[in-house]
Amino acid sequence: MQKVQDLPGKAPAAARSRPRSRDWPVRVACAFLVFILIVAVVGPFLTSGDPLHINAANRIKPPSAEHLFGTDAMGRDVFARVIYGARTSIIVGFVAALASLLLGLAVGLLAGYFPLADATIMRVMDGIMSIPSIVLAVALVAITGANLGTVLIAIIVPEFPRVVRLVRGVILSLRSEPYVEAAISLATPTWRILFRHMLPNTLAPLIVQGSFVLASAILTEAALSFLGVGLPPEIPSWGNIMAEGRTYFQLRPGLIFFPGIFLALTVLSINLIGDALRDRFDPKLEKRH
Repeated sequence: MQKVQDLPGKAPAAARSRPRSRDWPVRVACAFLVFILIVAVVGPFLTSGDPLHINAANRIKPPSAEHLFGTDAMGRDVFARVIYGARTSIIVGFVAALASLLLGLAVGLLAGYFPLADATIMRVMDGIMSIPSIVLAVALVAITGANLGTVLIAIIVPEFPRVVRLVRGVILSLRSEPYVEAAISLATPTWRILFRHMLPNTLAPLIVQGSFVLASAILTEAALSFLGVGLPPEIPSWGNIMAEGRTYFQLRPGLIFFPGIFLALTVLSINLIGDALRDRFDPKLEKRH
């Protein structure tokens, strides 16, 4: 019996039915990110240990059935601290990313739509982007002390100008579209043009940019805490846990390895999802793949 040939220009049915080989890393990344979010939400129910309980008799203990990741220099359960640290890092990352997106969206709309404000706003953004987040954090800690607000400001300030530049570019391209020019010629209120005709077109690039800002915020918080200019030591975060364990790295490498691997896999997962979203929303990249 003669085999039916597939129609020209279409992939074989078997090829269409099976997932593409480049999709599996994104699926694994999504699964791991969901796992981390669940850990951050139900963390207290996953461990009976207190991340702040100090027990001098249990200092620098190796992993065991009682302490899965061992104990640190103060006898605290490292597993409990890593679980609670996931909540801290995720919350800081999401708050910083959301604030950066909202602030960048508002300023970007103004810069892209109003030519008179564009030059001034963008020169200010260029000046802000020239300030390294580490230097900004050190200056803020010297003034206000190490706290959550300082860390959020140190993350948001360097990140939101990048969102401003993205939104401004989208708005500048939309201003030349016929439907926008028609709305302007009909004396449509400015707020209506911005929120009805322009804002919806910025959502796709904002979602993609938000994923990268989230990954950068989590990594920056860990770096600041590791350097001692981030969250206070009493707040468990992945950066703080690694900072406290670096002195005993040769004796107990797990003090840095366990929080470090959670941090690395979380940031990698978010970046993979961001790449997939970029491919999904950009037809040119999707066609190239």
